[in-house]
Amino acid sequence: MSRYNTYYDCEYEEYLPPRRESVPRHHWGLIPWALLLGAILFGCGFLFGTVRASSARETGDDPVKTYTIPVSDVRPAAATPLPVIPQAPKVSDDAPRVADEDWALTLVNWENPIPADYTIPELVELRNNQSFDRRAYPELQRMMDACRADGLDPMICSSYRTEEFQAELFENKAAQYLAEGYGREEAETLAGQWVARPGTSEHQLGLAVDIVDTGYQSLDEGQEQTAVQQWLMEHCWEYGFILRYPTDKVELTGVNYEPWHYRYVGSAAEEIRELGVCLEEYLAQAG
Repeated sequence: MSRYNTYYDCEYEEYLPPRRESVPRHHWGLIPWALLLGAILFGCGFLFGTVRASSARETGDDPVKTYTIPVSDVRPAAATPLPVIPQAPKVSDDAPRVADEDWALTLVNWENPIPADYTIPELVELRNNQSFDRRAYPELQRMMDACRADGLDPMICSSYRTEEFQAELFENKAAQYLAEGYGREEAETLAGQWVARPGTSEHQLGLAVDIVDTGYQSLDEGQEQTAVQQWLMEHCWEYGFILRYPTDKVELTGVNYEPWHYRYVGSAAEEIRELGVCLEEYLAQAG
């Protein structure tokens, strides 16, 4: 057994020196020793407490106060939810096919705003507040049904837009470039390569849809590699649709490559595909 109490670093009482019988002692002779031992013990305890407190301050721990963090404060932040993307309701195969009319070939781009006299006779409501021109809706539904029948999962994430909503989208995109240090004019020019200016968006025609693969819901060039886009690029013409903004037609369309944006053009879709042209080129040749 060690002669020293390592906690206080002082002698045990049993190891005090033995009494000398030759030296007379009074009955209170142990009192000074008891007082001395008590003082030593108190001093050692105070010193130890001071060292612990100092150590706690150095490590940033509070030796007295404790705080229990509520479960709600340590719960991981919720992941950004994926957008709820609508699917068009089922349409009977007996639905009338769309007649080839001039309205299906209306050209809208950065140089050709929506004609002042253009009207959409009627919109059909899709899910999640989405809409599409009723005249072209049966073909849209047939295309979606056929894609699903082949084991794929296409989802419509955008369709008809009001001019007010288009203005909001455009301004939000321009604001991103303004935040990067571009001037207003340059920011709007760059924004226009991704989001059409109000009055120049095909979405305002009610004839354009953005379709993504459920398993990949990002609107970027990676969308091209999804099974849904591969299917649509190969078969969309069969239902009167074209990939509106091909990767090699940016200078003509004024819009960057969008492998998710499809436009209804009616029976002209087959010829546009065979010629390998965009809508601007097709209409220029037809004129």
